[in-house]
Amino acid sequence: MSTPTDTAVADGVVTDDTAAAPAVDLDDPREQIEVGVLLANGRLAGRRFGSRAEAEAWARPDEGDQVVEYNLVCECSV
Repeated sequence: MSTPTDTAVADGVVTDDTAAAPAVDLDDPREQIEVGVLLANGRLAGRRFGSRAEAEAWARPDEGDQVVEYNLVCECSV
């Protein structure tokens, strides 16, 4: 039984796929976006939402609630 590797053979030339892949910082703080509900009184709802759709389903726009996205690091609006 063989195991998958990051090397490939094309036209008799062995290539290493890991050398071509750029390094990605999975914990880039600019990408840590949270979805929340801004209540009509100006405060964020005290709960977390798994998706924008979940936040939209929970919010009450007729009462002034708004679904917002913000950065966890700087807590600025996106």
